[in-house]
Amino acid sequence: MMKIALMALLLAPLIGALINGFRWKKPDLKIAGFIGVTSCFISFLSAGFLFLSFLSQKKVDFLVSFFEWLNISSFKVSFSFLVDPLSVLMLLLITGVGFLIHVFSLYYMSHDDRPAKYFSYLNLFIFSMLVLVSADNLFLMFLGWEGVGLCSYLLIGFWFTDKQKAAAGMKAFIVNRIGDVGFLLGMFLLFQEFASLQFDVLSEGAPGSVHLSAVKWACFFLFMGVIGKSAQIPLYIWLPSAMAGPTPVSALIHAATMVTAGIYLIVRMHSLFILAPEVLTLISWVGAMTAMLAAFIACAQSDIKKVLAYSTVSQLGYMCVAAGLGAFTASLFHLLTHAFFKALLFLTAGSVIHALNGEQNIYNMGGLRKKLPFTWLCFLIGFLALIGLPPFSGFFSKDEILWSALASGQFAVFSLILLTAFVTAFYMSRLYILVFHGTSRLKSGVTPHEGGFFAKFPLGILATLSVLGGFIGIPHLISEYLPGHPPHLLAEYLKPIVIQKQFKGTHLAEGILMIGSSVFILSIVLISFWLYLKRQKTVFFLKKKNQTVFDALEAALGVDSFCYSKMVRPVLNVSYDLWWGVDVKMIQGFIILIQKKLLVLQELFESAQNGKTQSYILFMLLGLIICTLSVFLF
Repeated sequence: MMKIALMALLLAPLIGALINGFRWKKPDLKIAGFIGVTSCFISFLSAGFLFLSFLSQKKVDFLVSFFEWLNISSFKVSFSFLVDPLSVLMLLLITGVGFLIHVFSLYYMSHDDRPAKYFSYLNLFIFSMLVLVSADNLFLMFLGWEGVGLCSYLLIGFWFTDKQKAAAGMKAFIVNRIGDVGFLLGMFLLFQEFASLQFDVLSEGAPGSVHLSAVKWACFFLFMGVIGKSAQIPLYIWLPSAMAGPTPVSALIHAATMVTAGIYLIVRMHSLFILAPEVLTLISWVGAMTAMLAAFIACAQSDIKKVLAYSTVSQLGYMCVAAGLGAFTASLFHLLTHAFFKALLFLTAGSVIHALNGEQNIYNMGGLRKKLPFTWLCFLIGFLALIGLPPFSGFFSKDEILWSALASGQFAVFSLILLTAFVTAFYMSRLYILVFHGTSRLKSGVTPHEGGFFAKFPLGILATLSVLGGFIGIPHLISEYLPGHPPHLLAEYLKPIVIQKQFKGTHLAEGILMIGSSVFILSIVLISFWLYLKRQKTVFFLKKKNQTVFDALEAALGVDSFCYSKMVRPVLNVSYDLWWGVDVKMIQGFIILIQKKLLVLQELFESAQNGKTQSYILFMLLGLIICTLSVFLF
């Protein structure tokens, strides 16, 4: 039954992608949407069955093998999948959130003329992501890794007739390929060291049986892949540009699933990363700096989706910090809660954009609380979960990361992510106020309208998860005062396969951090409300006084323009020179020379074929004379 369920899990979205793919020109939303949503729902039911079956068994994991994929000398790869607590959790997350986003797409893409093509891409992405998280070896995981990269490119540039959107898809594809080079190098090193890419073989590598230097370099190169996929410094630049795609795509790929693939890779390979403490330190520092940088940039953005995009980069930084500290459970915990509230925020942003006929500038919004009440309530829940106020889900996962950083003695990293938490409270308050409160700044002729069932159903489910999702990881400090002393359910669930580093610290210090950070975050929210609603002139004055800083943040510190002028433009210039020198001058020049010689031969033969009988007789006599002479002379 496990094998049948896994086959249904994988094949349902693949078959859905193929059916819609063959009918990609069809404009009927109902049939395309039914195929796309149903196939994803079948995968979700299969994932639920696997989860329940797994809980009823005593085994820690199950290996489901279908066939041997490659067998080249000592390199053997099986098309097999690993069903364990970690993979099942990710399967539930991908199919569950994916199903809700498929449903929301029925509302958001209702006016698009290529729904079959859209749902085909979306189903193909779900299939690739399922392969990525359930593969039992790095090679098969890389197949899914590249599959989600391809689908990301296709979906970001879905409206490819717009050159800017097409360029954004290309940018995401190329930047991710840079990280993928690191992933490949890491795989090569691990195969050279272990003669296998199976996760069970790699996890059994003991410090005395492997060359630690090779393992450290392999972990470093794998982290390069993480930097690309999970948008960390310096390869984070693709994710804000990826907002060019449809908003449900942003929710699915760039908030809930694909960008977290790098975090999943670290957690899956954590037994090897533990052998490379220098790499773990690098991961925590890169994560902390990315979290802080992206948070500051988000403070000056005017596009509602770009604010959420930089917020995603920042929150991915939190996950990297936790993984780098050895708090792998905390990293995965934040991955789960972030999937709930960030998917909710993106979908509510999509609801706002759809209601305002495509408007994305937050300065052209305002006063939408009464006009879009359901969307407002859902956005408010996502907003409170993201900034980490209790009892919303983000509070539990964010606090666990902050406490891990403090208790581990990494005070510099702790200071960076604590500052990031405060900045997050400010820029999200700014976004929330400018969109839903204050006076209306809508353009004339725009009449906001709330979505129907297909819009509200996914938002309601995600809002509920954003409120209740954090209770799977109640900290001991709180649980000991609750009836029944509920355990940290996620930690207990992952305990058989995830090595969680133990941090030493007092309950007093944890309590002070928990209460103090929450009070400070709430204070920032209240101050933001006071400034943006009561003291708008003060905001305008402060902005004008610090215009240079604001402009720099609004331009994302000029990182994109720097990359284009110093990296992309020189490569294009060299490419043009090579094209002109090699292709035009050498290759085409040589072909033209040969063409001219052939033309001379053509003219010669044409003169022989002139249609005159006397000429043909002359050539025949000459041929006969030559043949006769050759017989007598040779």
